[in-house]
Amino acid sequence: MADYRALISSDWNECLAPCGPFDAIAHAYPELKSALAAVFRRYTGNEITLGEAASRIESILPAPLTAPQVDAYLDSEFATYRGVPGLIRWASENRILMMINTTGMIGYFQRVFAGGRLPVVPLLAAHRLIRFPTSATDPETVCSLSETTDKPVHTEAAARRFCIPFSRVAVIGDSGGDGPHFVWAAENGAMRIGSMTKASLEAFCRRSRVSIDRRFGVSYAPGEQRNPEAEMAFDFQDLVPELADRLL
Repeated sequence: MADYRALISSDWNECLAPCGPFDAIAHAYPELKSALAAVFRRYTGNEITLGEAASRIESILPAPLTAPQVDAYLDSEFATYRGVPGLIRWASENRILMMINTTGMIGYFQRVFAGGRLPVVPLLAAHRLIRFPTSATDPETVCSLSETTDKPVHTEAAARRFCIPFSRVAVIGDSGGDGPHFVWAAENGAMRIGSMTKASLEAFCRRSRVSIDRRFGVSYAPGEQRNPEAEMAFDFQDLVPELADRLL
């Protein structure tokens, strides 16, 4: 078993990358774009559960997405925030388990890694709405995430599996959907980083009396529209000194 001394468990969509979890579907079926955006806003705002969101999407999806459809989307649109691949490599070089823990789709990441667009992470927890046959380029461990409340479950399980103290865990999230993850982190002494922090995460943490240790990137006020250009100006490798100080 690999010897890890710390864990970074991070959301993906609008947190490490500017995309949304349903963007590949919208690329394949542009007529669904507005409906998908509405579903995304409602569950990240904690108005509906992820399970409800997935059911609504399945009900309007003409057919399951294929690997070529996801590849076409990635060829056209794939991007991360600055420094994210470097952050993943830094974690690997320093025996830090980098875990993508997201409501995004397993199949999206399978095609990202198959195309060599991102260093492969050891552990992925994501939604099974899109999933392809197992490939040699998949993460070593792939877990299914059905609700936002599964995020802390997967983080705790990973920390226990590799005997990582919770005090050497960093949780990264952006929206209200990451609220349960931040509550777990606060209760267990883990670091809490808001990335491109939305008002919905601020509100969830305020209601739960949970502090955010570090806000990175753009922080949004209630009702404020996203500014992707401003978000892309931040370099995630600027987080390395703080993460090293806390985790190593």
